[in-house]
Amino acid sequence: MAKPVNVADYRTLAKKRLPKIVFDYLDGGAEDEFGLDRNRREFDNILFRPRRLVDVSKRSMGIDLLGKCISAPMVIAPTGLNGIFWPDGDIELAKAAARFGIPFALSTASTSSIEDVAQACDGEFWFQLYVVHRKLAELLVKRARHAGCTTLILTADVGVNGKRERDIRNGFGLPMKYNMKTVADGILHPRWTWNLLTKGMPQLANFASEQIQDAEMQAALLKRQMDASFSWADLARLRDMWPHKLLVKGLTREDDVARCTSLGVDGVIMSNHGGRQLDSAIAPIQALPQAAAATSLPILVDSGVRRGADIVKAIALGADAVFLGRATLYGLAARGYEGVMEVLDLLKSEIDTTLAQIGCADIKALSRDYLLDEANIGKR
Repeated sequence: MAKPVNVADYRTLAKKRLPKIVFDYLDGGAEDEFGLDRNRREFDNILFRPRRLVDVSKRSMGIDLLGKCISAPMVIAPTGLNGIFWPDGDIELAKAAARFGIPFALSTASTSSIEDVAQACDGEFWFQLYVVHRKLAELLVKRARHAGCTTLILTADVGVNGKRERDIRNGFGLPMKYNMKTVADGILHPRWTWNLLTKGMPQLANFASEQIQDAEMQAALLKRQMDASFSWADLARLRDMWPHKLLVKGLTREDDVARCTSLGVDGVIMSNHGGRQLDSAIAPIQALPQAAAATSLPILVDSGVRRGADIVKAIALGADAVFLGRATLYGLAARGYEGVMEVLDLLKSEIDTTLAQIGCADIKALSRDYLLDEANIGKR
């Protein structure tokens, strides 16, 4: 195809390069995938009310986030198994984020270890925690602290794993199971297959540690189920354990946001896990205004971001920054590091254009006054 001009084009390239079983893991959601559509639709339902005759000859989109200056209100979100999209996928994402001047968050379910990413990247490095087992969680937190992670993210919306029907039908999992269908699909995607043959099958690198010898921890890993008993009291203990910035991800209710604030966390992430957990969950962008009213802490939002205009809308509704999940993964799966950089450049350019077109020279000056929710058209 011609040179990609938007995130959707990179999605098309990723779909061509990846076997179906792998692309479906990247692209899919829970159950009927109505949540995926809702995440996008709710962004589309928000309309701009541009100001005119404003000097927008010079525009600024840099912000301060958690005490650090970043080039644009974007963070590369923690996503699992990135090594199946591109060799050393986590490291390529981290390098791109560092060069671009934004943070990168590594998933517990990464295919590069905390230590390897820290060594390969000199940018702002965050770590996301899944609580599979309490002892294992403590070990991961200690490793992240020792590796120099500046921010810890607790993901709170995976008490149990979502029902991702594409993955169930395809038999997706690690290690990958081979049959005639998957072998034939691999043959039809020779570049991806060659990388797999030469680099080897990715594994959950943070769990491949000599420190994890406890039989109970190993049994928990084999089950690959989260600790569904993790509660507010456990979050309070995690707050005491972690001396740096702590964020809680997976919130969609303002009362949960307020409770996180009372426990001393440093920020919250409004998220429905990209529509991969509960299909009928509210879109995070819908919950953002109420969350912003419930706390003075930094708020990030994810799920459904595909355009720079989406990012501008989120900031205007009260977010401090957005998490980028699938958008940068499409770039990674299509063209590796270069693809990630190109997607980031595209989004930054779209933010810049949107700011100019709505009459806002500085992204920090955005407010809800620039927006009109489509549901309220004609009611003003």
